[in-house]
Amino acid sequence: MSTITVSPLADLSDQDLLARTLRLAADERQATALLVAHLAELDARRLHLAEGHSSLFSYCTQVLRLSEHAAYGRIEAARAARRFPLVLEMLGAGSVTLTTVGLLAPHLTAENHRGLLGRARGKGKRAVEELIAGMHPQPPVPSVIRKLPTTRLPVEGAPPVSPASALPDGAPAGSPASSAAPSRARPAMVAPLAPQRYKVQFTASAETCQKLRLAQDLLRHQIPDGDLDQVLSLALTVLMEELARQKYAATDRPPGAVWLRDGGRCAFGGASGRRCAATGFLEFHHVKPHAAGGASTIDNIQLRCRAHNAYEAELYFGPLTLAGVRETPTGYSVRTELGIIVSQPAGGKYGQPKQDIRASFH
Repeated sequence: MSTITVSPLADLSDQDLLARTLRLAADERQATALLVAHLAELDARRLHLAEGHSSLFSYCTQVLRLSEHAAYGRIEAARAARRFPLVLEMLGAGSVTLTTVGLLAPHLTAENHRGLLGRARGKGKRAVEELIAGMHPQPPVPSVIRKLPTTRLPVEGAPPVSPASALPDGAPAGSPASSAAPSRARPAMVAPLAPQRYKVQFTASAETCQKLRLAQDLLRHQIPDGDLDQVLSLALTVLMEELARQKYAATDRPPGAVWLRDGGRCAFGGASGRRCAATGFLEFHHVKPHAAGGASTIDNIQLRCRAHNAYEAELYFGPLTLAGVRETPTGYSVRTELGIIVSQPAGGKYGQPKQDIRASFH
């Protein structure tokens, strides 16, 4: 058995670490494409049968030691690649992923595979799902509110049964054979049905359900049929307006103006020029920190996601030790986990006092 050795990484420069990581990712794509090509040929020869396995899935999980998810995705890609060799080329180049191939495989034909794979180039899972929904629109699903069955408690002393253990040998997760597994509560789901149409499914509490039905009744004069899409759209519009008013005060004052200017999105730009795409957990960031004399003006404030806000604070003030800094309208208020204020030794970046604290701007 070969031993993997990793050279010390702490001595690498930032640029060398980034470059090496990019090379490793490219090597992994090539290795994945080669594995998929070999699985395609192995499948064609049905060699898994000669090795004592009833399915290629069983061979992949038990001999190749792939996880069930990894085996399933690579088998799907291998069977698609046997029909359309372009799949291997695009996998190796990183133009498509195994997830993309798995989504597209049922829809690929000799006539459309080049065009369809080309349209999916570089797209993520959600975009590919929308692409497929545009090709094969599904009818709208009916609006349904129903009570979920009560979960049965396990019998005392009975061994727990997992869905995986209930699958027959060689059955991929999610296959028809997996119906023998005990049911579990489904997670929230948003799936495209057709262009601009989505199926939304989630589990609601009794209180939420009661509020929804009350909203339907109160809106009967505007939405006579109580259509849930219209009711929720109207409710969310009112909620978003109220949240914007409370949180960002959407006026020409700095908070609201900054949020509008930055489009409700983190404005951090990476070394490559890429702007962060995060729109959740946004915070206000002083380009020149308030503690260093930065003004609370529109020009000096930008939106940051929580991760990039903390990252820039570390770059400026130094790494976190015990305390945190939270910006208030008048400046920084220091808080510590131990109820004490940590000393702030000199020697920070740009000649500013270095603080062993992390800034989180609100």
